[in-house]
Amino acid sequence: MRTPARAGQPLFAQAPKAWQRILPFAVVGVFVVTLLPVTIAVLSNDYALGGGWAGALGVAQTVPLLLAVTRPLHAWGVVLVADTIGGVLLIHADKVAAHAWPWTPMAIVGYLVLMACLGLRESIRTLVGVWLVTGGVGAVLGFFQPADTMNTAALLFVLGGVMLALTGALRGLGDAQQRIAEQESISEAERARRTLLEERARIARELHDVVAHHMSVITVQADSAPYRLPGMAEPVREEFAAIAASARESLGEMRRLLTVLRGDGAGGGADGERAPQPGIDRLQQLVEATVRAGQPVELSLAAGAAGAAPPAVDLSAYRIVQEALANVVRHAPGARTRVSVTVDEGEVLVLVVNGPARNAVVALEGSGTGHGLVGMRERVRLTGGTLDTGPLPDGGFRVAARLPLNAPSGTTPMNEEGS
Repeated sequence: MRTPARAGQPLFAQAPKAWQRILPFAVVGVFVVTLLPVTIAVLSNDYALGGGWAGALGVAQTVPLLLAVTRPLHAWGVVLVADTIGGVLLIHADKVAAHAWPWTPMAIVGYLVLMACLGLRESIRTLVGVWLVTGGVGAVLGFFQPADTMNTAALLFVLGGVMLALTGALRGLGDAQQRIAEQESISEAERARRTLLEERARIARELHDVVAHHMSVITVQADSAPYRLPGMAEPVREEFAAIAASARESLGEMRRLLTVLRGDGAGGGADGERAPQPGIDRLQQLVEATVRAGQPVELSLAAGAAGAAPPAVDLSAYRIVQEALANVVRHAPGARTRVSVTVDEGEVLVLVVNGPARNAVVALEGSGTGHGLVGMRERVRLTGGTLDTGPLPDGGFRVAARLPLNAPSGTTPMNEEGS
């Protein structure tokens, strides 16, 4: 259910279907077309009110109901004035005795339609005010009640209150459900953003080991250069010493950053984070472990692929295959799966294709290291590559990644906010 409308909008303007948005106009239109001739006829024949007055009151009491779809409070003011004038005029009507007064049956029906529109639009304070004003006008007119008439002021007061209460409660329920839906939407967006940030932090932790290795090599080479190359001039020695000091300082900054990233305790503990990061050369072990778990997997690994990729691409290729196989185990248990890793024209091509699930799909408790496709996309962003995923016509699924061996300069995917 949705909130019926905002101020100035027609009732049900936010409804998802066209017929629902047209419905208020159709309902009110039917009441106006029905009540207008009946009101004129009853005022003329039953109450013996003059034809001119009967026509004017019939129009004034019914036509403003059309305004109730968009501005019910304005329509209520017009109709209340028209009904009050009608009650005053009927005091001197020739046949008012033994009839309803001050509100005629047609006026009561039209007024209840107006109350329904008000209840779906206005606040509780406004509805209470409308109800009290309706009762007050009826009470004041009661002092001038003609003899032998049936006073309908109390009837309209009670029926109007019931209608306002029902439609007001309906509107409150719609508002509550809309707020819940909006909150769920916000929560879902926050969960997606948190998942993305967690995945980026995990990738940063893993890449620390890759970068730290190279920085350590630079430090060792710079420190050992005077011993490996005797007779080095003093300015050259000082240059190598400065290089070693800068490398050690960079390593210290990286360790402090890693301490912050590990502060949540996630990622399997500090020991797991210090372990050597896997690469393409470990895919055979990964596939064998998946096969032992009952998943039929075939691996096609091009000759030389294991040593051709730089560390970041090497790690990303392994993690993409790992996440893809984890998704197959979760969502297509028993499906035959093919993993292919090749090197072609300066790119590492990773392809994981699985067929339809042979067994019933069950919800497994994931123990993977990432967040499925989110992790794959972030790793591909990191290397400046491309990722193509999607279902296959036979019910299977395909994951294809292209990872350039030399990432384009200026690529800073870890600082982007979208995915």
